[in-house]
Amino acid sequence: MSTMERLTADLTASMKARDTARTGTLRQAIAAVRVAEKAGPAVRELTDEQVQAVLASEVKKRRESAEIYSGAGAADRAATETAEADVIEAYLPAAVSEEQLDALVAEAVTSTGATSMRDMGTVMKAATAAAAELGRVDGKALSQRVRQALSGPAAG
Repeated sequence: MSTMERLTADLTASMKARDTARTGTLRQAIAAVRVAEKAGPAVRELTDEQVQAVLASEVKKRRESAEIYSGAGAADRAATETAEADVIEAYLPAAVSEEQLDALVAEAVTSTGATSMRDMGTVMKAATAAAAELGRVDGKALSQRVRQALSGPAAG
C-alpha cells in the first residue's frame, strides 16, 4: 500500500471515528500532496518517495511553527502544531539514530578521502546518498555532523 493510499484509508477511518483533529491533519497532508502534484506545467502523480518528501516538509513546517508559538507564549497553539506533526510523521520512514548518523558520516569521510572543510560538499553528497537508503535524516543534523567530522582533531 502506497503512502497516499494509507493516508486516504486512514482519513476515512478517522472520519468514521469522528476524530476531528486527526481528520483535519490528514486532510491538510493530502492537500499538500495534491498541491505538489499540480505544481509545474503539467499535473503528475508523485512517487512514494516524493509523497514522503512532501510529508517531511509538512512535518518540518509544523515543528518550526510549534517553536515559534512556544517562544511567543502560545502553548496551546504549539501543542496543536506538535500533535499535527506527530500524526504526519507516522507516515514517514523511521528516522536514522544518532549512532547510525555518526557511523554514516565517518564512512562518508573515509570513502571520499576528505581532509578539510573544502571537501564538505563531496562528503555531504556521499552521506546523503547513504542516508537515503537507511531512512529519514534531518539534513541540518547531517550537515552539523559532517562539519564536526571535518573540523575535528583528526581532520587536517
